[in-house]
Amino acid sequence: MSGTGRLTRGLRAGTRKMLFENGADVRGDLLLISEVDLAHLVMLERTGLVGRAPAAALADRIGAMRADGFADLLDAPRPRGLYLAYEEHLIRVLGPEVGGALHTGRSRNDLNATTTAMRLRSRCAALLSQALRLNAVLLGRARAHADVVMPVHTHFQPAVPITYGHYLLGIAEALGRDIDALAEAARGLDRCPLGAGAVGGTDLPIDPALTAGLLGFDRPVRHSIDAVASRDTVLRVLGAAASLAITLSRLGTDLQVWSSGEFGFVHMPDHLVGGSSAMPQKRNAFLLEHLKAKAGAVIGAWTATASTLSSTPFTNSIEVGTEAVAVSRPGLEATADAIRLAQVLVLGAAPVPGRMARVADEGFTTATAVANHLVREGTAFRAAHHAVGSAVRETLDRGGLLLERVTVDGVEHPVPAHLSAPAAAVAATSYGGGPGALSRVLDAARAELRDRAREHTRAADRLAAARTRLDGALRALGAPAPPVPA
Repeated sequence: MSGTGRLTRGLRAGTRKMLFENGADVRGDLLLISEVDLAHLVMLERTGLVGRAPAAALADRIGAMRADGFADLLDAPRPRGLYLAYEEHLIRVLGPEVGGALHTGRSRNDLNATTTAMRLRSRCAALLSQALRLNAVLLGRARAHADVVMPVHTHFQPAVPITYGHYLLGIAEALGRDIDALAEAARGLDRCPLGAGAVGGTDLPIDPALTAGLLGFDRPVRHSIDAVASRDTVLRVLGAAASLAITLSRLGTDLQVWSSGEFGFVHMPDHLVGGSSAMPQKRNAFLLEHLKAKAGAVIGAWTATASTLSSTPFTNSIEVGTEAVAVSRPGLEATADAIRLAQVLVLGAAPVPGRMARVADEGFTTATAVANHLVREGTAFRAAHHAVGSAVRETLDRGGLLLERVTVDGVEHPVPAHLSAPAAAVAATSYGGGPGALSRVLDAARAELRDRAREHTRAADRLAAARTRLDGALRALGAPAPPVPA
């Protein structure tokens, strides 16, 4: 069946190729479309809008197409887009009375909104799975390196002593919040758009709650315009992904600086570095540069998506439903790449304890602990701060590296030996989330990770249960449950 009844001619070949034959993932798109169709057919049969025999015939044919990877459609012309080529194929095979019944009670608009939500749901689930794995890697490395003392820098100068484990735990804490933000953004995908029709719902007695449940959504459509006009969840997911990628880019910056010859805090194994085509001595930790750069791709995708969505009418719109969604994909792929890179880099990066300890000593990183010691002996902090600063300057003027005494108001105070040792200062710094509290904070972080992992598993189980319900409904319809190709 060609044309629409109103239109007798279609787009010209060049335009069709640009819009509909542009290297899209045809098989992946058809898998989503056909899954929605199967749930829709079950609903149409149960509401009496389509008879059992035609619904079963359609479901059987769709299942066969899924099984053979949609071989008949991969290279077929698509003058009016992929969905209509797919529907026209069913009409050719099954006849207009059967094939033409498939689109009863819906539009391409709510269908596209539904497949977009399902695709984004799948991508979010994959991102969350990898991010949870990275969180576990960070926490494992934090425990392994809990006693490796190093200086933390502020303004690129040695500040106070911490441990490498404490640093990694800090990244894990930030990543945990990013995971929570991504999971929260993905909750906008709980409502199924199917049933909204073109933009104003339908006067046919459909059952949107049934199709929503069969497709793994928690709730059916509530407002028809919102269902097809909004892609705000895409924007929120990209925002959360950008925050996550930025966290990892900052991790990449630290590891890049620390693995330089000047710092020498971290050693990257051979499988995580590259050489130079001209300089034979080089060991370039170039993967860290990729990790850092991924954030730019995600931020760019968010900006492009937001710009495309901006100032569009609040109704079905190609800018919103097609163009804005399309530019989001590279950003989510860049986020996934960043997470996987971070996993191997954190696992492979080996701290160099001797070098870390030496810089912590030479940088007078226990000076704050010495000032606090004077506070406990009755000196006001600002006076103690000034006195210790003067003592550091005098020690450096003498060519010394060890702070042995501090003079306050003409009274000399010897510095206890343990306060000259960064490791002792680390152990004593247990307030305010300091490195001395690592074990307690680590236990709390591991408990939170378990909670996040359980929720992620529950979400996956809900989708699996929906798929089981759909398979059962198709068998009850008289159609075999279709396979889900890999």
